[in-house]
Amino acid sequence: MSARHTLLELFDAALRAVNGRACVERILRGTRLTAPVEVFAIGKAAASMALGARDALGDAIRQMLVITKDGHSDPGLEVSGVMQVEGPHPMPGERSLELGALLETRVRGLPADRFPLFLVSGGSSSLVEELRDGASLDDLRELNARGLAAGWDIGKLNGERARLSRIKGGGIARLLGGRPALALFMSDVPDDDPEVIGSGLLGRGGEGDHVRREVVAAIPMALDAVREAAAARGLQIETRAARFDGDAATVAREFVEALRDSAADGLAWGGESTVVLPARHGRGGRNTHLALAAARLLRPGEPLTILAAGTDGTDGPTDDAGALVDAGTVERAELGGCDVERAFRDFDSGTALEAAGDLVHTGPTGTNVGDILIGIKRAPAARGPRAARVL
Repeated sequence: MSARHTLLELFDAALRAVNGRACVERILRGTRLTAPVEVFAIGKAAASMALGARDALGDAIRQMLVITKDGHSDPGLEVSGVMQVEGPHPMPGERSLELGALLETRVRGLPADRFPLFLVSGGSSSLVEELRDGASLDDLRELNARGLAAGWDIGKLNGERARLSRIKGGGIARLLGGRPALALFMSDVPDDDPEVIGSGLLGRGGEGDHVRREVVAAIPMALDAVREAAAARGLQIETRAARFDGDAATVAREFVEALRDSAADGLAWGGESTVVLPARHGRGGRNTHLALAAARLLRPGEPLTILAAGTDGTDGPTDDAGALVDAGTVERAELGGCDVERAFRDFDSGTALEAAGDLVHTGPTGTNVGDILIGIKRAPAARGPRAARVL
């Protein structure tokens, strides 16, 4: 089996471990909810999480509102009692305001006998919005564009978004007026902080708050799955507890150096890097930029293969999940007619990696716990399972 095929299998194992449908069903089957239930699912993984709730609760669910990213709806939710709608991401638009108003109206209008269940994943910040008096959509879009271009981390970006919002920063929880509720989160942020996930639609809670909050999926679960799947294939993979963050090119250099120095067969890290974009730039996202940066560091013939991808199946504004590179990536891209140094400089990594045949496409994955970096030094040999290590 080739190293490239092995990395794709390890990435698939990670995605299955944090699948929204499976994770929500598992939690809800062990949770006694008072029927009837009304479900509010918001985010890139909203449809998958909603399916998990339906699997677990069945007829106890009276209604569902599912708000997800364009192209991320699920035909399995096209049934009576479910309203499934799509909104813009990563840049909010008029539909974000319409969907924010819809969410607020539905929460305010909850019948007294309904138990509210919230399913929140990354992407919610762009999908739903209700602006404070004096704030405009142009203000919100400018803030998003400035933050994305400047490489703000998700905590800073969501904190700034909440300043303009009536429903972020715990606004939806306040609409409940103290009534009991359950909120399940799929975390793509540091420390799995409900105040940051989705810009804190449900917040952390406080006096008079009776929302139970629980994270059902996060990056450590995905890394555990990578490590176990690798061990089953005879590979020893070291994972790192600390999340990676900061400049994508810097992370790439740290990862390549760590992979070279490791005594294990490979490494797996989770987190989210950033890029600072020039006014004019090409196609790509943080994962493809990171992957191209890593490819430029690899020596001719060096037996390292690296995957950098988003668990949600998208990389920034593209439909690419990320890329899978090796020591031949730069040469393949050049033979494909791409000036790799220009592409790297102009943040046009997607063009270079497409020319190399190294882009990774998954489509919507039903999850969103951040980004994964996996690197191995060789393809697995025909031998028994190996023990795994955690750093």
